[in-house]
Amino acid sequence: MTIESGLAERTATRWTTREGVEFQAAIYTYRGTRMVALSHGDLADGRVPLVRLHSACLTSEVLGSTRCDCRDQLDEAFRRVGEEGSGLIVYFLDHEGRGIGIEDKLAAYALQDGGVDTVAANIALGLPVDDRDFSGAADLLCELGIDSVRLMTNNPEKIQAVEDAGIEVERVSAWVSAPESANEYLDHKISRMSHLR
Repeated sequence: MTIESGLAERTATRWTTREGVEFQAAIYTYRGTRMVALSHGDLADGRVPLVRLHSACLTSEVLGSTRCDCRDQLDEAFRRVGEEGSGLIVYFLDHEGRGIGIEDKLAAYALQDGGVDTVAANIALGLPVDDRDFSGAADLLCELGIDSVRLMTNNPEKIQAVEDAGIEVERVSAWVSAPESANEYLDHKISRMSHLR
């Protein structure tokens, strides 16, 4: 199905997680960005849904790196949505490394190994600090008829993108207990990128 905003649904299916929670999954594209919308329960049950906009992180979610809190945040989102009985996780397949891709992300990691922080590493490589666009998720929420969300995030840019679409946002902290090796990275997200706690 193609929507006037440029959002296109590619395919849909469902599955059950290891914890026994069933999710409906649909892949959407928006201006070339692919998103997997993972919904659980009835999003129109009268409650303000819990929503997580989550960027893919191959290094932590698949390869087990402890340099960031991405896997911990994703696990927590699945847990909270399952616990509440309904909610939505929008997983951005093309947002690796805050949108710079896996190759440049590893190059930035190499610079960080030499003592440069996550922001300075991207700048040194001539890359944007954050090259992600969340407007597709905002359009998706509108298409689903969602006009108010409890957004699980620490990132003000995600809040702004959703509010810019006319959706009311109540922030729910996405702060999790991450490995000690991620502490410096998390500190830099707060001090250098204005992330919340």
